[in-house]
Amino acid sequence: MSNHTNIPIGLTYDDILLVPKRSKIAHRHDVSTRTKLTRNITLEIPFISANMDTVTESRMAISLAHRGGLGIIHRFMSMEKQAAEVKKVKRHEGFILYKPFTLFPWSTVTEARLKAEETKVSSFIITDEKDRVKGILTRRDLIFAENNAGPVSEIMTPEDKLIAAPQNITYKKAKEILKKHKIEKLPLVDRNNKLIGLITAKSIEHQTLYKSATTDRYGRLRVGAAVGAVGDFMDRAKALIEAGVDA
Repeated sequence: MSNHTNIPIGLTYDDILLVPKRSKIAHRHDVSTRTKLTRNITLEIPFISANMDTVTESRMAISLAHRGGLGIIHRFMSMEKQAAEVKKVKRHEGFILYKPFTLFPWSTVTEARLKAEETKVSSFIITDEKDRVKGILTRRDLIFAENNAGPVSEIMTPEDKLIAAPQNITYKKAKEILKKHKIEKLPLVDRNNKLIGLITAKSIEHQTLYKSATTDRYGRLRVGAAVGAVGDFMDRAKALIEAGVDA
């Protein structure tokens, strides 16, 4: 007769019942569900979405990261598209948006409108060839622009009227500037007026709304991606790392 004593017990949800008892915990908000995913990644809730093509792409990853979990983007697409999905999550928000979309002063209004449609971004920092800030083009500027062939320099807010801030600005100070000047975009520049990043009213709002969000050290949402173990997995992994994937 075989010995089954070494076989571990397997349980399902129906096998377990939590008996109602009095708790010392005054409120459910005092209960921590924080857990470690890796040595460097902490989740506020122990939830990871499946890397299935019917479950996780950038939209799910953004929603789950907002709430303290992590989305794993599936690999059933080209590595270029998967990397683009990762970039959508990383660019979605953060206290500071590094490498914001830009245009040149001589870019046409048509080019600006096409880029706005392509990137789903409504405002652009205008820079020269050396990334020095020359102005800002907003959604309002594009709405009222009549000459599609004209350069954006004719309708943008020029450098001398632009409100900018140093790259080491604090969250509190940035919020004060946005409120005081009634603006929604705050470019960050170095001492040579070179563009470093961008703070938006939306990013400030999200910092307040999603206090438990899973973010990296730059305040960007974290995201994972699947690579598999055969085929192009090495090239795919490299492309995802370059896109900023976290896990």
